[in-house]
Amino acid sequence: MPSAARTLTYVLTSAICWNSLADDRPRVLQLPPAPKLPTVQQTAQETKPPPKPPAFTDPAEAGEDYLIQGEYTGQVAVDGVDTWYGVQVVAGGEGTFDVVILHGGLPGNGWDGTSREQVSAESADGKLNFPWGDGTAELSDKKIHVSDASGDSIGRLSKVVRKSRTLGLPAPPHALVLFDGTSADAFEGGQLTEDGLLMQGVTSHEKFQDFRLHIEWRTPFMPTARGQARGNSGAYMQGRYEVQMLDSFGLTGEDNEAGGIYSIKRPDVNMAFPPLTWQTYDVDFTAARYDAEGNKTADARMTVRHNGIIVQNDVPIPEATR
Repeated sequence: MPSAARTLTYVLTSAICWNSLADDRPRVLQLPPAPKLPTVQQTAQETKPPPKPPAFTDPAEAGEDYLIQGEYTGQVAVDGVDTWYGVQVVAGGEGTFDVVILHGGLPGNGWDGTSREQVSAESADGKLNFPWGDGTAELSDKKIHVSDASGDSIGRLSKVVRKSRTLGLPAPPHALVLFDGTSADAFEGGQLTEDGLLMQGVTSHEKFQDFRLHIEWRTPFMPTARGQARGNSGAYMQGRYEVQMLDSFGLTGEDNEAGGIYSIKRPDVNMAFPPLTWQTYDVDFTAARYDAEGNKTADARMTVRHNGIIVQNDVPIPEATR
């Protein structure tokens, strides 16, 4: 299931126009070879597609694993010195979890950007036990208690729910509001969910050159899905340059994960929040420039703030993303 967007999707423009040169020329469409059709001897079971992983959009229905999953932060004694740590607990389905331990704090809030340890764990009776250095850690009741090799307590972390600093801010003066939660008329193929969210798969009627885009989005909770199947969507600038949208919580941050410019550059830091958490993109986009003959004279450029933190800083984009 793809991502959904909600209110306050808007664009600030310095020029509302569309570059009709170069990449806008007609292109030859190449189709792959026709797939081999099943023979009459093949059974319906052989051609039946595998079931899709479950996707939860309501936290109340997401189950115990969702309650355990999340971000935790606190201090743990290291050689007698209280040291800040961040922990991201990522649900993998059926009581399995990846636990990511980050020295200094959470991404965008203290993490040193390099020290990262990942361990696996399974839940039992609502608790999660996993190794912590030479000692152990136990997660229960939204807290992680850390003990040393002798069993003595050396620290505690508490669950936190972070919020983007730009979430829910009013649109600036003179902004063009594309979506305010009441209508999808500004988009080709625009559809609303029953609770008033904008569904993925839409293109704005307006065309833009240089602009600032603000979008609020969230991914479903899909614990048994993996990789690009985990709430995949994207925001395309001018229909060419994609900023990936994906449930990338707890991952390393690649170009095809949240905050990445697809196939061009990975984010400087993975700022993905847990699924079912509202997130923000604030994108400053400068379109490519062309001369009178249609020759490109300057690449498109993009700055991306994911949940208020710069993850792409004035990055040149030499070509359309895949």
